[in-house]
Amino acid sequence: MTKEEPQNRYINREVSWLQFNARVLQEADDETVPLIERLRFLGIFSNNLDEFFKVRYATVKRIVEAGKGGKSELGGIKSNELLDIITQIVIKQQSDSLEILSKIHKKLEAENIFMINETQVKPDQHNFIKNYFIQKVSPALVTIILSDTVELPNLKDSAAYLAVKLDLKDDSNQYALIEISKSMNRFVVLPESEGNSYIMMLDDLLRYCLHDIFNIFNYESISAHMIKITRDGELDLESDLSKSFIEKISDSVKHRQIGEPVRFVYDKTIDKKTLSFLMDKMGIESTDSIIPGGRYHNRRDYMDFPSLGRNDLLYDKIEPLPVKDLSLETSIFQTIKKKDYLIHTPYHTFSYVVKFLREAALDPKVTTIKITIYRLAQISHVASSLINAAKNGKRVTVSIEIQARFDEQANIDYAEQMQQEGVNLFFGVQGLKVHSKMCVIEREEDGKSRRYGFISTGNFNESTAKIYTDYTLFTADQKILKDINKVFNFFETNYRIFRYKHIITSPHYSEKAFYKLIDTEIIKVKLGKPAGIRLKMNSLSSYKMVDKLYEASRAGVKIKMVVRGICCLIPGIKGMSENIEVISIVDKFLEHSRLYIFGDDSDAKIYISSADWMTRNIENRVEVSCPIYNEDIKQELIDNFNICWSANVKARILNDTQNNEYKKRKKPIVRAQFATYEYYLNKLRE
Repeated sequence: MTKEEPQNRYINREVSWLQFNARVLQEADDETVPLIERLRFLGIFSNNLDEFFKVRYATVKRIVEAGKGGKSELGGIKSNELLDIITQIVIKQQSDSLEILSKIHKKLEAENIFMINETQVKPDQHNFIKNYFIQKVSPALVTIILSDTVELPNLKDSAAYLAVKLDLKDDSNQYALIEISKSMNRFVVLPESEGNSYIMMLDDLLRYCLHDIFNIFNYESISAHMIKITRDGELDLESDLSKSFIEKISDSVKHRQIGEPVRFVYDKTIDKKTLSFLMDKMGIESTDSIIPGGRYHNRRDYMDFPSLGRNDLLYDKIEPLPVKDLSLETSIFQTIKKKDYLIHTPYHTFSYVVKFLREAALDPKVTTIKITIYRLAQISHVASSLINAAKNGKRVTVSIEIQARFDEQANIDYAEQMQQEGVNLFFGVQGLKVHSKMCVIEREEDGKSRRYGFISTGNFNESTAKIYTDYTLFTADQKILKDINKVFNFFETNYRIFRYKHIITSPHYSEKAFYKLIDTEIIKVKLGKPAGIRLKMNSLSSYKMVDKLYEASRAGVKIKMVVRGICCLIPGIKGMSENIEVISIVDKFLEHSRLYIFGDDSDAKIYISSADWMTRNIENRVEVSCPIYNEDIKQELIDNFNICWSANVKARILNDTQNNEYKKRKKPIVRAQFATYEYYLNKLRE
């Protein structure tokens, strides 16, 4: 560390993630965002927070319970101090989110959309609500009667419960819990009246019908308040050798429901006696994050807020575009044989990926298909195409990552189905997650085997392809595909370390390869040659990679970064990072693509990658960064980065203040995602 460098070199990972989620909350508070979309951003904010507590908070809590300080792993903050910092930040964010929700409700009323509670039910709505309760709610209701002598059943992770207190006529109290079932729609749309739309939360419908549930009790008064518990979501894989890997994962996923509590959220208007009784019964400890909230929890359900036919309160839908000269009506193999093509979802249609696999499944000349799968859609055309290929006698090899966090069950179900249909499955590599996104097929042509394939930054998932920005390169470049095939060989013989001439792979080569690329730019600067580094990724949390970028900055290399989520690097600090600028874009789509550009435009080395610059991606996963050799695609990717960098509507500046300040808006006005779509429209018009 030089004398000029500050003592604090990094932003703590967990704190940086919470700042990212604050950017999501900013979208909910942005009056230029359509009203129903603002509610959905609130849902995303809440869902993100649930996953954060299941994984990251739970991990820090484990460090505390192990009696470790964790300062080196946590960016200079002691683990017990970090738990307090997280809780305070979350309490503030939860308070902000409640204020934002209140503002949105008022805006909804101006649009003749009314959210009503149990005290606001009109006489002509009574019968509908009672019938709805009897027909759709009551049969699925789970009500738990509590007592001092009976042990409380394990409450489901992240499920919402109504904590009910009955003041009985004999001056005693009876407590109960009503589970808000995930199988039921959280929003009950009531009949329209005089041009007004009415929506009631399921929670309030239950409050309205409390007497129907508890009429066997002789009570004076009854009240209900929301609570929610979040449990440690990390998988614990037991070493029982009699169980298959799929069985171990499946059992561990089920075990999540009874993991240790890490967060308890409660309605702050609940009386202290009820709260104390519940916390004692649930074993909530001082190291858990205890957060007073509002009347409603599980606001993640707002992601599914009903549209009510109000398209004027939603984002305009964009039609995914075709790629110029890449047709879905002719052979993709014959087209990419001539040159490489890039698709950029959701601006381009994901149908090209499915078309490629369907063509491979039917083509008599195709002999083998190899693919990695990380997150499948619930209804997956990718999986059905692979099964179709196996039925047609192709040798189909699938590396499926059934430890893809929170998507394990969907992957397990498809893994079992594919296995039954004769697909050859690999379940990753021991000690490593397979996070690379790639496919290679072999086709007999003129007595020789020729490879075709694609390499992507994103999951082969039809659902997320509509909302995640990702690149997929279709190529018949035999040099690249030979390297890709070696990665599949590594899955079979992972005691061997293969060498690659073109792609960059984790866990063996990524760190050294990226260091070398950065060092090249440092040398260029010292020689007075044009240099620069442009990076786009989801997260930057590897301290080693941060330190290497600091080294480049001190040497004078200009570094521009677009980082959506975690960024442990502190830009703009004299003597350490004054040549580094970082922005973050949060908008309609989730920025998910990873793009790495080293050098100026005239001699740039460009990679698309499955890997963020996180320790887990560099050291503990199988990842692939693929070079781009086609000059047209190189220019397209440079153009894409430049559009993002010029963004001044949804771009936030990341710096040491961590205030999520918006980039100053200057003319021309550039909203990156909309400008990118227009860019591809113009390419079609050319």
